[in-house]
Amino acid sequence: MSKTNTGSNLRADVPAIDMQGICKAFGQVQANSDICFSVRKGEIHALLGENGSGKSTLMNILSGIYQPDAGSVHVYGQQVFFRSPRDSIKRGIGMIHQHFKLVEHMTALENIIAGTGQGLRLNKKQARIRISEFSEKFDMAVEPDRLVSDMSVGEKQAVEILKVLYRGADILVLDEPTAVLTPQEIRKLFKIMGRMREQGKAVVFISHKLNEVREMSDRITVLHKGRTVATVDTASLSADALIELMVGRKVDLAINRPRVVSDGVCLRVENLTVQDIDGVKKLDEVSFELNHGEILGVAGLAGSGQKELCETIAGLINPSAGSISFHDKNIVGLSPREIISLGISMSFIPEDRLGMGLVASMDIADNIMLKDYAFHKGPMLQRRIARKKADNIVKQLDIQTPGIFHTVSKLSGGNIQKVILGREINLNPKLLITAYAVRGLDINSSHTIYNLLNEQKMKGVAVLYIGEDLDVLLDLCDRVMVMCQGQVTGIADARKISKDQVGLMMTGLTYHETVNSVKTDSMINESEKGAGVR
Repeated sequence: MSKTNTGSNLRADVPAIDMQGICKAFGQVQANSDICFSVRKGEIHALLGENGSGKSTLMNILSGIYQPDAGSVHVYGQQVFFRSPRDSIKRGIGMIHQHFKLVEHMTALENIIAGTGQGLRLNKKQARIRISEFSEKFDMAVEPDRLVSDMSVGEKQAVEILKVLYRGADILVLDEPTAVLTPQEIRKLFKIMGRMREQGKAVVFISHKLNEVREMSDRITVLHKGRTVATVDTASLSADALIELMVGRKVDLAINRPRVVSDGVCLRVENLTVQDIDGVKKLDEVSFELNHGEILGVAGLAGSGQKELCETIAGLINPSAGSISFHDKNIVGLSPREIISLGISMSFIPEDRLGMGLVASMDIADNIMLKDYAFHKGPMLQRRIARKKADNIVKQLDIQTPGIFHTVSKLSGGNIQKVILGREINLNPKLLITAYAVRGLDINSSHTIYNLLNEQKMKGVAVLYIGEDLDVLLDLCDRVMVMCQGQVTGIADARKISKDQVGLMMTGLTYHETVNSVKTDSMINESEKGAGVR
C-alpha cells in the first residue's frame, strides 16, 4: 500500500509535523489559540497539558477530524489541508486511540487489513508477510490468525499499532497508551516506541503520567488554556518544573496516606459469584472485607470483574451466589432504593458516567439533585438549597463551566467526572465506591480527588477504589486487592508489595508466586542495563 507523502529522502532538519498559529473555536469557547507544535523525524515528542488545555482539539486537527479556523499544518515540509481522517491517513499519520477500535470477533489479520480499500479478499498471504516484517522490525509478537477477543490488552494495542503501520504511517500519535497496561506490558510498549524512534518514525506521546513522559520522550510541548507555553528538551526540566508549566503554579505531587484507627468492618463480601446471560462467570467466589477509615484499592486488567463487583455491591446486579453485608445487614440482591431504605448511605461512582451516573441532557444543578430525590421524604425539593450545594461543588472541585445551569453533555470528560464525584461525596456516605475516579484527569485535578478521598477516609468512610495507575494505587491505598478473570489473586498491604508484583498478579499469579518471578525479572533487567530503549 502506498501513501502520498513519506519522510524518506527529505532533509533531516525538515520537521515531520509543523503546526503554526493553530486556532480553533467552538462557539464562544477558544479551544486552540495560536498554537505552535513541531515534531522531528526520529523523535518521541510528548504533549502535556491539563484537561481543557487544547491537546485533543490539536490532535483532532492533525488527524483530520476538525479543520482549523486559522494557522497552517505542514507534513515533511509540504502544507496540507485535511478535510477528513482519510486525508490524514494518506499523509502517513496514524492515531492509536486509548480505547481500541478493533472488531472483537475478527482476527488480527482481518482487523489490520480492514479499511485499506482492498477488502478482505486481498492476497492474505502477502499481507501476512508484510505483517510479519513489521512485527520483526518493531519487536511485536502478534499472531495474525488469532481472534482479537482472545487477546490480552497489550496484544490488542500491538494490533492497533500494526494496523496504522500497515497503512503506511510514518507519524504516530499515541493517546494515553499505557492507561490499561500492566507494568510488564508498558515495558514492552516502550521497547516498541524505542524501535519506532530508531527507524525514523515521529511519535507523539500523550500521557498524564509524568514519570513515563520523562523516561520516554526526547522533547515536550506544554499547553495551557489553549496556548503553547513551551517546548523543551525533556532532560532539561524536573517533574516539578513541568507541573508548574502545565498548571501555572507550583503543585505538591506527594500523595498522602494518613493512618486512621478503624471503627471496624464496614463491608464484608463472601464468595460472591456473578454470571452473565450465557452463564459465563464475571465474578468467581470473590471474598474480602473493607474497614471504616480504609481505602482498599482494586487492580486488574480491563474486564477482570471490577465493573461487575461495583454494580453488584451497589444493587445494580443480582449475584448468583454469595453474600454482601453492610454493618452485618444483608444487602445482597436489593435494589439501590431498597438499600437506601435500610438507612445505608452508599455512594457509587460508575465507570460509565453519562450512561449510568449522569443525565447528559440535564444541567449540573439538576444532576446534582438527582440523588436528593431518593433521600427527600416530601413531595417538594428545596431547589434553593440544592442549587447552593451545586455552587459549592463547582467551586470545591474547580469544575470548568459557565455556570451550574450548563448542560452536562457539553462539559469535558474530566469535568463530568468532577460533577458526579462531588455529588456522591456531598451525600456524606459511610461507604464510597469509586470506579476510575481520575480516568482522563490531569495531574492537578487528580490530586484534588486524592485529597478528597483521604478526607473521606479520615471521617471514617470506607472507600473501595478501582484504579488503573498502579503507582497511585500503591501510594494512596492502604491495601490492594488484585483481580484476574473475575477471581481475587491476592490482597496485600500496599506498603509491602511492589508494582511488578501487582502486575504479575493481574495476569493470574498469586502473591507468593510473584516473589520469585520478580527476582528473576530484576536479574534480567540488570543484565540488559545500558541496552535499553534510550
